[in-house]
Amino acid sequence: MTGPVDFLHDTRWEDLPSDVRRHARLRLLDLLAVAVAGSTTPLSKITRDHAHRHMPSAAGPRLLFDGRRASPPGAALANAATIDSVDGHDGHRLTKGHAGAAILPAALAMLDNGAEHDLRDLLAALVVGYEIATRAGIALHTSAREYHSSGAWNAIGAAAVAARVLRLDPVSTEHALGVAEYSAPRAPMMRALANPTMVKDSSAWGAQAGVAAALLAADGFTGSPAELLHHAPDLWEELGSRWRILEQYTKLHPVCRWAHPAVEAALDLRRHHASPESIRDIEVRTFKAATELTARIPASTEEAQYSLPFPVAMACVHGELPIELVTAPERADDQVRRIAHGLRVVESPELTAAFPDERSATVTVTLASGRQLSANRTASSGDPEQPLSDADFDVKLRNYALPILGETRTEALGRMLAPAESTEDIAFGDLLAEIATPN
Repeated sequence: MTGPVDFLHDTRWEDLPSDVRRHARLRLLDLLAVAVAGSTTPLSKITRDHAHRHMPSAAGPRLLFDGRRASPPGAALANAATIDSVDGHDGHRLTKGHAGAAILPAALAMLDNGAEHDLRDLLAALVVGYEIATRAGIALHTSAREYHSSGAWNAIGAAAVAARVLRLDPVSTEHALGVAEYSAPRAPMMRALANPTMVKDSSAWGAQAGVAAALLAADGFTGSPAELLHHAPDLWEELGSRWRILEQYTKLHPVCRWAHPAVEAALDLRRHHASPESIRDIEVRTFKAATELTARIPASTEEAQYSLPFPVAMACVHGELPIELVTAPERADDQVRRIAHGLRVVESPELTAAFPDERSATVTVTLASGRQLSANRTASSGDPEQPLSDADFDVKLRNYALPILGETRTEALGRMLAPAESTEDIAFGDLLAEIATPN
């Protein structure tokens, strides 16, 4: 049996299964695509300015698609906020949240240090972070009644990544993980859904807490043992044999995952049956948590991302979820607003009982003629059972990055991060230079 401390220090890229290596590349590609889109949001700009101004470091890591520098905890905060500002990044059903939004910023904050690193160093750190953070998230949800935000547990994964890069000894590593758990933001997630604002799911503070915890431990700061690393022993005994990175879902649409089953059911109806002009009203039956996504006519991108009626209406009108309407919902046309305003959301006790293992929705459209059409979804595109293709990842990168980076930079980023088996042909410094260049 491999314990968390040994696992996080001893795991090597060369020893990872081929499917795990491939998924590490896909995670990196997807997170950076989301970061490009996120870099245009007010949330990202405010947090980047804050980190550069109040946590400065002339030689510190760079901010994504910005180029300015901050201290490692400051860069972790700002870069995680950039990714988290657009709800298009990956997650895991049983954690009800997101590891990658904190893990990649933590890894970049520690590896962008002027030393010579290989791209494999970044990818192996990502795998370690996903494995530790995902298990910590599952452990938290099985040990605490309240639904806590992702920062409550992905901070532990961020600390694991930072401890690995710092090469802390086992005792200091234990302290780093304990400090991260103790200082992680255990925020009430449903409050953020009821009142969507820039705090999102606290992944930015999780990344900052994890990196700071490892740096403190390196200087001798001590912490209480991380209880989540000892809760549910079966979770931790499977380290190195069951790879939780393979269980992450990838989002095809940049809104809360709980809305995706309804969105995709609506897309099915849009493709095969109903034109938006013929729609009289819509009813969505889904699990209770999804019924909390109540914003109908969102005034901000945060409200648009934590909405069910708005993206379902977009799906019915446009046959897709244009990211520019999610990041700037005020551009939505009258047809989207009409459908979103009248849409009914009803809880299904059966679907609530199946959550979070299963996330389902049934959408019923009533046409002006009185005819009713229904579609249901029990899985969403990008789930482990329904993975995206390489072409899907390429389309997502282009949709998110092309309007911002232009053709040349978008193609360069796609070539660097294509899910090829070999990594030797990509210089880590070249990747850093590309993703640190301002938009």
